[in-house]
Amino acid sequence: MSMIFVARGMAVALGALFMSGIAHATPEQDRAAVAALDTEYQAAVERNDAEAMARILHPEMILVVGRGQVFTREDLLRSAREEEFFYEHQVEEEGTQTVRLYGDDTAIVTALLWLKGTGPQGPFDRRLWFSDTYVRTPEGWRYAFGQASINLPPPS
Repeated sequence: MSMIFVARGMAVALGALFMSGIAHATPEQDRAAVAALDTEYQAAVERNDAEAMARILHPEMILVVGRGQVFTREDLLRSAREEEFFYEHQVEEEGTQTVRLYGDDTAIVTALLWLKGTGPQGPFDRRLWFSDTYVRTPEGWRYAFGQASINLPPPS
């Protein structure tokens, strides 16, 4: 009977440890989770899926683009809800995504992004580099800060 009590106590303690956020996944698992989440985010933008974007974006998220303009989480969600842009492509170029971990709770994704579609200024087809910073929260990884380059010149 005392062994059952000890086993239950250990199970409760381990459960509390995992739920408290003290125990984390391995670095490889974190990199894979963040890579998948960033790919999922790009797909949500391409579909103008504000609900999926809201689930991934940190409440205080901002995006700074190459020309210096700053967009908040709400700006991005409004744009998706209003379908301000229609995307044929909003995808990371295959093989360019890298996820770097900094401590247990910060990850930065860099990749080359291809955007093609139409928007308020007409059609666009551009490639740019971006860095997306993810932070671990009690709810899981969230996209907290993004920075995007200006449109890259066409390949020579």
